[in-house]
Amino acid sequence: MSTRTSQRVAVIGGDGIGPEVTAEALKVVAAAGVQLETTDFELGAAHYLASGDVLPDATLEELRGFDAILLGAVGPPVGSTEVPNGLLERGLLLRLRFELDLYVNLRPFTGTPGAPAPDCDFVVIRENTEGTYAGEGGFLRKGTPYEVATQGSVNTRMGVERCLRFAFELAAGRPRQQLTLVHKTNVLTFAGDLWQRAAKDVAAEYPGVRLDYNHVDAACIYLVEQPGRYDVIVTDNLFGDILTDLAGAIAGGIGFAASANLNPARTGPSLFEPVHGAAHDIAGTGTANPLAAIRSAALMLDHLGHAEAAERVFKAISIYLAEHPAGEPFPSTVAVGDAIVERL
Repeated sequence: MSTRTSQRVAVIGGDGIGPEVTAEALKVVAAAGVQLETTDFELGAAHYLASGDVLPDATLEELRGFDAILLGAVGPPVGSTEVPNGLLERGLLLRLRFELDLYVNLRPFTGTPGAPAPDCDFVVIRENTEGTYAGEGGFLRKGTPYEVATQGSVNTRMGVERCLRFAFELAAGRPRQQLTLVHKTNVLTFAGDLWQRAAKDVAAEYPGVRLDYNHVDAACIYLVEQPGRYDVIVTDNLFGDILTDLAGAIAGGIGFAASANLNPARTGPSLFEPVHGAAHDIAGTGTANPLAAIRSAALMLDHLGHAEAAERVFKAISIYLAEHPAGEPFPSTVAVGDAIVERL
């Protein structure tokens, strides 16, 4: 049965394999019985090279009016010098996070058969608008032998606490009710101290949640050797970016890793995207793994209130992966999308 909805989703296919995997994600959404009103936006490296625009103000304002944004991948081919380094990251991806207040980056990891950690089941909550990605810093005497570059880490009590509160709420609703703060408090004594004090203060409101702490370097070891120790991890922007790539590798590969950039207050649209990049080297070959994009679309469905449809998509993916363990070749991008549809 199809569910009629007036919900509007902006679709940014982007570059490389982005449009291919996004098409499969939307196919699965429709097969799950949810009809969304979608509008395509041409943004990314190809759009910049054709127009000179990264994210025009008018486009940003238009995006604010949607209920969600589904993004494939953006970026030029590896080694390309046509797009200045950092232009798309700061001008498009980070600008969307900052302007739309997407302060929670949620990345769930469920191990797949054949993966290094097939039984892992944890979620990483990454603060998404502060830290070293906030852009504080600059150059002195650039281009001279006496050049100085500074890159600051911005951490506000409000930003840290609202991220922690989201993580505690998530942990409180999971069976294990365990939350691990990951930072580097022994060296980053200012930012780390703020995170640790805020975590202890918020923890008092959640007596059922067990709060643990790991240094980020120890967490890297534990993710490889003992990933089952984790339930919900909460961490800052930079550490979260690095840890989730490692988590994707141990859970089956980056091609399975989904993410949700959330505005929990819903004052604007949240953005959903696979963790992987544009992978220009395989674009057009029909060999891109669409499962991360499909999982991201399922996270979007859940956020939009279609929890039953989202659960059906996740279950269909699990059934497919049980039959096709991680590391085994699959027939094609389209065939994988069709296989998920068949199992809905």
